[in-house]
Order: sequence, then structure tokens, then C-alpha cells
Amino acid sequence: MAATSTSPLFSLSSLSASLPSPTRLPTTLSLRTLSPRARLSASLPFASPHGVYGAWAAASTSSAGRLRRRGLEVVCEAATGRRPDSVAKRERQNEKHRIRNHARKAEMRTRMKKVFRALEKLRKKVDAQPEEIIEIEKMISEAYKAIDKTVQVGALHRNTGNHRKSRLARRKKAIEILRG
Repeated sequence: MAATSTSPLFSLSSLSASLPSPTRLPTTLSLRTLSPRARLSASLPFASPHGVYGAWAAASTSSAGRLRRRGLEVVCEAATGRRPDSVAKRERQNEKHRIRNHARKAEMRTRMKKVFRALEKLRKKVDAQPEEIIEIEKMISEAYKAIDKTVQVGALHRNTGNHRKSRLARRKKAIEILRG
């Protein structure tokens, strides 16, 4: 749906004549200074991907053609193409943290699985020895340590860590009750 009507206060041809060429995009284009009626008539081509300046929005993904709509107000921002150094640094940091967090979570899950397998094996065993419980308690201690480290660095929420430790303790308690 394209709007061709314009307000007497504003026309798209006068706006496009006042803007620089498409090779050098403006940093911001704001319609806030226009009257509400002119904003309404001017906002439709900006919101449409086939409108006059909709090609700017299609030219780039996130930064160059970001559209923000607040009531009748539309702000179209176009970037000059260069990202700040802080953005690149933040992306590098995020990637490092993602890899570290993934490794910590994987270690925590592995240790929990080892405890669950050992407990299941002990539950099925007919002649269980007390030394086997001591070994499982060491494994549970290691799993707790891995969970606490994961929570401490912020890769896992505190309540989730407590929930996982509680799961381990409940399973161990159930085996102890079963064995007497």
C-alpha cells in the first residue's frame, strides 16, 4: 500500500531534493519537526520497503535502515558504513565468553551425567559396598564444584545451579534410602 497524497506543508520531492545523493547517506532523517498531518502523509513511504526511502532500509541489514515508529513519528537512520571500534571489541569479547561459557556448561553436564550413571548402576547392583558410596560422594563433590564455577562466572543462573545440586542430592538420598 503506497500513499501518494501529500500535505501542503510537505512533499517527498522537496525532501528528496534537499537530501544528499544516495552514495552519501544522511546520518539521521527525522520527521519530528513536521506537523502531525504532514508526519502522517510522510510516514507511509518510510514504513514501506517499496517507498521512496525504503531502498535505504533494504540496502543494509540492521544499522543503516533501522526504522523506529512511535505513534505517527517515524525516524529513519542511515549509517555511513563504518562501525566503531568498541562494537568490534564487544563482538570479540562476546565470542570468547560464549566459548568459555559453553565449555563450563559442558563440563558441568558431563559431571552430572557421570553421577547419575554411577547412582543408577549402584541402584541396580545387588551387592553394593560402602566404598562405592564414597566414590559417588567424591563425584558429587566435583559436580557441585563445576556447578558453582558455572554460576560464579555468570554462565548459569544461581537458582538453576541450586536446582541442579538439589537434583543430585535427591537422587543420592533415594539410593541411600533404598540401600538402607
